[in-house]
Amino acid sequence: MKRIAVFCGSSMGENEVYRQGAVALGKELAKRNITLIYGGASVGLMGIIADTVLKEGGEVIGVIPEMLHKKEVAHLELTKLYTVDTMHERKAKMAELADGFIAMPGGPGTLEEFFEIFTWAQIGIHQKPFGLLNIHHYYQPIADLFDHMVKEGFMQKKFHSLAILEEKPAALLDQFHDYQYSSVKSYTMK
Repeated sequence: MKRIAVFCGSSMGENEVYRQGAVALGKELAKRNITLIYGGASVGLMGIIADTVLKEGGEVIGVIPEMLHKKEVAHLELTKLYTVDTMHERKAKMAELADGFIAMPGGPGTLEEFFEIFTWAQIGIHQKPFGLLNIHHYYQPIADLFDHMVKEGFMQKKFHSLAILEEKPAALLDQFHDYQYSSVKSYTMK
């Protein structure tokens, strides 16, 4: 695994533990010589993880839409920065460049990016590992929702395990290394 896309907040969150988690993931990526692919901003958790990977001697590739270039204060010291026209192009470019995907704590944009990757895996658009870095149990409500989706018949059980949930960056990346893709979604008539 050479490149991991990380989706995360352009905010810092209310708890210092989220910043610490971004630093820990950044250090782990650099230690494993994994290039960070991310949204290209210099603010929030996005800026923290990028700065950490760079400080640790790693490579960072940012992808930012022109409309957010100034709003999110594009990081201008990256290994490479792509400026694209739309949010859709941002996600497509990140997906093209990445060998796997991690969602750190973030808001609706982070969740939207994560769920698109999840959906693409279910329907066979990609076979790459993806997961949630569950810092401070941030994603426990999502894990509970996945259980509920299976119970209520809106997600096939085999897809529940596709989204890896871990609290520590090293454990998450270790599971990425051993990742086995499940079969493509099937549709049944009831």
